Amino acid sequence: MTTAHTAPEHVRDEAPVSARGWTIGRPRAGDGAQLWRLARESETLDVNSSYSYLLWCRDFADTSAVARDADGRPVGFVTGYLRPDAPGTLLVWQVAVDAAHRGRGIAGALLDHLSERVAGTYPLDAVETTITPDNLASERLFGAYARRHGARVSRTVLLPSGAFPTPGHEAEVLHRIAPLAF
Repeated sequence: MTTAHTAPEHVRDEAPVSARGWTIGRPRAGDGAQLWRLARESETLDVNSSYSYLLWCRDFADTSAVARDADGRPVGFVTGYLRPDAPGTLLVWQVAVDAAHRGRGIAGALLDHLSERVAGTYPLDAVETTITPDNLASERLFGAYARRHGARVSRTVLLPSGAFPTPGHEAEVLHRIAPLAF
């Protein structure tokens, strides 16, 4: 299994990732603007208001992670939360990596780091995310994550396209990755 940190402590704030020149840790309150920029520049994510990213970094830092370059600038992120009705399930809301840093394993390292950190504090047994049918990069990312953690992926339509108020939004397919092995 590829891990995002070398120390056995899952609750560590910042963790170096080999010699790649980036680190992964919790988002800081001031990171919201950069996360909003990364989401906007991804050209695939539904971009939320900049305000929501600022609040996310404050209120959901324990269930989110940020990759930083050598200068401390965010170059990738994963946002998530523990489902209130299923507290052993981490719902991954968004994953984005700056275009200049893609193809380096940052997204996978972010997911590994986050789920291992959360599992160090909460009884985590599943990760969920929604993916539109045309998002093959996310399909590959979460499929690889499931394989690394010895889990199965089940898929069901969570939100059909007609549920969205904006025309043309594709269905959101729920990917449930479970059971997880840490």
